[in-house]
Amino acid sequence: MAYLELFWSFLRIGLFSFGGGYAMVTMIRLETVVLHSWVSATDFVDLIAISEMTPGPIGINTATFIGYRVGGVLGSALATLAVVLPSFVIVSILAYAFLRLRNNVVVARVLQVLRPVVISLVVAAVTVVLPSAIIDLRTAAIGLACLGLLQFTRVNPLLVLAGAGVVGALFLG
Repeated sequence: MAYLELFWSFLRIGLFSFGGGYAMVTMIRLETVVLHSWVSATDFVDLIAISEMTPGPIGINTATFIGYRVGGVLGSALATLAVVLPSFVIVSILAYAFLRLRNNVVVARVLQVLRPVVISLVVAAVTVVLPSAIIDLRTAAIGLACLGLLQFTRVNPLLVLAGAGVVGALFLG
């Protein structure tokens, strides 16, 4: 039964989360922390951090990690398949339709309206994760420094992650 719940939860996440991985974070948290208690709130933030550091989309990585925690290799495969399946089907259909309707005024207006909605989903994800991520002034300073580096320099994000990890190990331990 856990496999079915896992598959169904991540299928819903994949089906109803628009805007990419960061927009999925809020719904993943609802399903995995609040509704099913598969992971704690603290573990969830850690999983998001690990998912961000590993190659691949954050939503897929998180599904894979949580699926493994809940049901081992099979749970991992089911959660990953479930979160990807709706996008695969929807994008295949939309790609076909977009090629036929790309010059349609109504389609252009719909896409224009969806942009701010996607931004609001990303902001909602930040507001969910931020309170657990900022523990004290030192972690806030590290986060702000990383944000500054990412926004105002051309430093590779992997170097920023590695540097933040080193700073955290040296000064937060």
